[in-house]
Amino acid sequence: MLYIAMGTLAKEKAVKIVMLGAPGAGKGTQAKRIADYYRIPHISTGDIFRANIKAGTPLGLEAKRYMDAGGLVPDEVTIGMLKDRIHEADCGEGYVLDGFPRTIPQAEALTEALAAEGTKIDEAVDIEVPDEAIIDRMEGRRSCPNCGESYHVRYRAPKTENICDVCGHALVQRADDKPETVAARLRVYHEQTKPLIDYYRGQGVLREVDGTQEMGEVFEAIKALL
Repeated sequence: MLYIAMGTLAKEKAVKIVMLGAPGAGKGTQAKRIADYYRIPHISTGDIFRANIKAGTPLGLEAKRYMDAGGLVPDEVTIGMLKDRIHEADCGEGYVLDGFPRTIPQAEALTEALAAEGTKIDEAVDIEVPDEAIIDRMEGRRSCPNCGESYHVRYRAPKTENICDVCGHALVQRADDKPETVAARLRVYHEQTKPLIDYYRGQGVLREVDGTQEMGEVFEAIKALL
């Protein structure tokens, strides 16, 4: 049984959450808010890659070799790094996965790895946003290459145009937020990642949220579902 009190996740077991949604749907933002509110780690594949590469782990070095060659990191390498991360002490009360799994084979590998330990994913939260709204959101996004803070020209503009509020560095539009790149990313999402919705629905753990609402409303809806 799961129940929530005072912003903590009180439970009989650790709760493992997967965030789903198209690129730009806001799953990264909501994953961080969920992790902060329930005091469990927010785990993104990007963070795992960077940490392993920086630490020079065998898996990190192998991933870097593929990335430097412009190739995709094989699933077994990514899953190996993920398994190492979720066995760290701070994951004892659960975690929120952001950006993994991205494909059915990755989801199946994760299910198998957890089943071997007698556990499973408890909640898969899908943030639903139409493609046209995604394109509008992503075209307006700006980020700070220095500290990583994110903005939007209409919905979360910096106090000074094109300048980071946090560190004062000039903001940039990432290459993957440009219209042609967004369209390509959405095609990949519909082909490879969207099938995860049916996968987790079949496991009885899917929770769907209207992601077109204001960010705070989306978070409140997620809390109600959990």
